[in-house]
Amino acid sequence: MADLRAVELLADVAPETLRPVAEAARERSFAPGDRLLEAGAAPEDFLLVLEGEVDSVRPADPDESVRRHVAPTYLGAMSVLSDTEWPVSVVAATAGRVALVPATAFFDLLHADRRVQREVTRAILTVMRRIEAVAQRQERLASLGTLSAGLAHELNNPAAAARRTVDSLAEALETVQRTLTTFVEAGVERPEAERLVALQREAVRRGAEAEPLDILDASEREDRMAERLEAVGIDEPWTLAEPLAAAGLDEGWLHEVVALAGPAGPAALRWVAASLTARGLADELREATDRISGLVAAVKEYSYMDQAAAQDVDVHSGLESTLTILGHKLGEGSIEVVRDYERELPRIPAFGSELNQVWTNLLDNAIDALAGRGTLTLRTRSGPGEGIVVEIEDTGPGIPPELRDRVFEPFFTTKEVGQGSGLGLDTARRIVVDRHRGTLDLESTGSGTAARVVLPATS
Repeated sequence: MADLRAVELLADVAPETLRPVAEAARERSFAPGDRLLEAGAAPEDFLLVLEGEVDSVRPADPDESVRRHVAPTYLGAMSVLSDTEWPVSVVAATAGRVALVPATAFFDLLHADRRVQREVTRAILTVMRRIEAVAQRQERLASLGTLSAGLAHELNNPAAAARRTVDSLAEALETVQRTLTTFVEAGVERPEAERLVALQREAVRRGAEAEPLDILDASEREDRMAERLEAVGIDEPWTLAEPLAAAGLDEGWLHEVVALAGPAGPAALRWVAASLTARGLADELREATDRISGLVAAVKEYSYMDQAAAQDVDVHSGLESTLTILGHKLGEGSIEVVRDYERELPRIPAFGSELNQVWTNLLDNAIDALAGRGTLTLRTRSGPGEGIVVEIEDTGPGIPPELRDRVFEPFFTTKEVGQGSGLGLDTARRIVVDRHRGTLDLESTGSGTAARVVLPATS
């Protein structure tokens, strides 16, 4: 009895009320590392920690403590009262003792002492608020991790291309500068120089207007150009053949340049080739920077940066910006993205950034289910009462039947340890149902899974 009264919850319980609890309790000593309860165990006992410290540990992250419980204290009331499995494992952090109170004795205590009942209820409410706060924080971190990984991957390609292009562009400009010096040293007169400039501009114009060729035709044209360059005495002609051939320059143009430049003929051809290369590099640099700008725009749209939290949103824009953010995962394999949009859907009042979090969770799960192969379908259509319906469907293996009823449980995940937070679908449903008064349902078979979100016309 004295050990039990050390627990604050039981300190003021009448002796006649506490005695049956003490008689029913089973005492157990533990050493550091002992596992006192396993996640998923039936809620048979209410746990009193009499001495020492124990940790609550999630099965998805067995190396990290959710909470440290220091004696004298208690835990397990929520599982016992709701008759649900233990959501966490209880592992000893130090040596100590616990008392296991059978669920029936715990219920009798609650019925007999209203003060204990109130204290347990308050404690459960505190735990629920803490769990919700932790879940929201971890979900934000998980979303931030997904966003950061996607951006890092997507930005790396155009940024690397831009760096390579700048280096090559610097080499081309240096060639142009050297050529001017070579013209002066070779004694090229002003009339010839003016004509060479005209031929260089003609080459650049023809290069800009040239139609792209297939690989075989381009290779044949480069071979012919290399032969012509070699015939006029150009060393290493293959270094100039590609840009000159791509511009569609003919033998007459080539011979005129060589004749006008005289001893500076090779330098003149390198100058024209460098000009053509520089034009192409400028186009590549523009494409790279456009890609970066597009990604930044997608992030701003995804996060609703500098915009009100609630506003009329276009779900198609949200879906597309989310696909852009997850582009690195879509590119890993051969996933086909099918868009079946009802383009005339109206905007709906919503919390845009939160809704994008829903799309992120659903799309991320669908992409993971495909494992790099299959079809991802995004479908939108009109819903009841001028609302909208969004469906995200994959052709993956589906969710096992025995797990389908649990996918919306907090912290539940079908992924391997370390691969899932167990927060996505629970958070997505809360955003859809609680924040937008909509519905989120999941249908899964052996040939795929479909998530259906119904959003009303008014929030």
